[in-house]
Amino acid sequence: MTVLHNPVIRGFAPDPSLVRVGDWYYLATSSFEWFPTIPIHRSRDLAHWEYAGHVEGAAPGGSLAGVPDSGGIWAPSLSWDGERLWVTYAIVRSVGTPYFDLDTYVCTAPDVSGPWTPPRRVPSHGFDPALFHENGHLWLLNLQNDHRPGGRRFAGITATQLDRETLTAVGPTRLLLQHDRLIEGPKLLKRDSWYVLVLAEGGTGFEHGVRVARSRNLTGPYELDEQPLLTSRDDPDWPLQKAGHAELVQSPQGDWYLSHLTARPLRTPEGPRCPLGRETAIQAVTWDAEGWPRLRHGNPRPAVTVKVPPGQRPSSRGTGLYSICGYRRVGATSPHPPADNHTPPYYTLRSPSAPSWIDPTTRPGRLRLRGHHGPDSLWSHHLLAHRITEHRAEARVTLRAAPTTFTQAAGLLLWYNTSAYYALDLTWTEPEGEPQHGQQWGSTGRTVLTLTARDENGTHRLSETEVDTDTPLTLGVTIDHADARFWHLTGDTRSPVGPPLDFSRLSDDHGSRLRFTGAMAAIHVVDLVDASFTADFTDFQVICTPD
Repeated sequence: MTVLHNPVIRGFAPDPSLVRVGDWYYLATSSFEWFPTIPIHRSRDLAHWEYAGHVEGAAPGGSLAGVPDSGGIWAPSLSWDGERLWVTYAIVRSVGTPYFDLDTYVCTAPDVSGPWTPPRRVPSHGFDPALFHENGHLWLLNLQNDHRPGGRRFAGITATQLDRETLTAVGPTRLLLQHDRLIEGPKLLKRDSWYVLVLAEGGTGFEHGVRVARSRNLTGPYELDEQPLLTSRDDPDWPLQKAGHAELVQSPQGDWYLSHLTARPLRTPEGPRCPLGRETAIQAVTWDAEGWPRLRHGNPRPAVTVKVPPGQRPSSRGTGLYSICGYRRVGATSPHPPADNHTPPYYTLRSPSAPSWIDPTTRPGRLRLRGHHGPDSLWSHHLLAHRITEHRAEARVTLRAAPTTFTQAAGLLLWYNTSAYYALDLTWTEPEGEPQHGQQWGSTGRTVLTLTARDENGTHRLSETEVDTDTPLTLGVTIDHADARFWHLTGDTRSPVGPPLDFSRLSDDHGSRLRFTGAMAAIHVVDLVDASFTADFTDFQVICTPD
């Protein structure tokens, strides 16, 4: 037997949707405001996973500009009809309001590598859509949202039959199930003449779980199982928390498995926080004498290790610990981010992951980025990021730039979203002893490294260090659980920049606003005037080390 170690996809990889096609398992996760849209991983044994590409073109018009933090693409659902892969997902344009202002889309492809059809809009009752295929018929499941004053944001699960060619509704939408407890994320399968509805329950935080319902008829009525299939809410000390949002799949040998999201919290004085975001885990499942699914180990708490039958490993990855593989370094062999399907991707915000602001004239071994909006922008922040996948990590990059005004900056970020980040930037400021007083056209000034922190109360400058830009600067940050420390190289010596910082603040669990993504390490460039300022980066790497 092979032993898988949960999470199998580590770091920001929430809302997993699992499907098997032949000997391959494919798993899609939410991408929210990030590109590439809808990352897909694949495995032959459920233990060893590799990046397999993404749903290219999932954002109509190729842009998510303007979507709020933690908006964008929510909870994609993969399915296979025997000939093609299907994916359905919602693009959410309002977060924290009664109206989600969303659109639901469907794309198809002959294979995970594409080409994917352009997105086609389908009835959009709410987020967390899924497709169910049966005897040539196609059903769209969804969450119903009642936006009216006094209404319930999670007002039940619906099903709408779609024409397979036009994707228009065939007949009325049916209400399958309502429940006093919050339910969402419907996935439907058929087993032994039962329609089995797998539901996320209790929200996406520490109360998360999975509940199952079933019916002899697709359109109901559905009977809820009396006990949860999966949850960690009853054991706050368990290493895998927030377990929920799941999907069942059957192996070629007839065994059953469950994909689900989970999180590994840091224990802080303010309570548990999960800066790595929600991650993907796998559980083994059996069916009891009454026909209900149960976790194989005998209780609903997610197992950290699971035995699975041995299978052929993916070609490009040799370990289930996805994070220790590191990342290809910017400029190590090519000036551009990797484009092959089996290399973990660079992420970009709200714009395609092969962006126009990567300068095509970059010399081999360097990556030249052109600046635009500042880091609080929802529109055009020029940033390249990697997911942070372990509680011990280090990011570093070597930078060459010559800012001549405070409206230009380039540097290294620890990033969660536009209101939660730390930035170590090379920029310009007034001569020593002069106060800040705006643009200094034609005057001399100083080039400095500034460390700033952004939180819900604004942006705070933590330190400022004058530096020489005649030679490249190497910037870095070292993360040890909740502790993050920025530094730069002076010769061969690491010189600390600013005070130790609280990495756990870059998490879903800090603050009062809804947040759904995960911490990233990133490089960025800012030019607020004419988008002409550029910076050259080499050797950008993020190394994550499991505990």
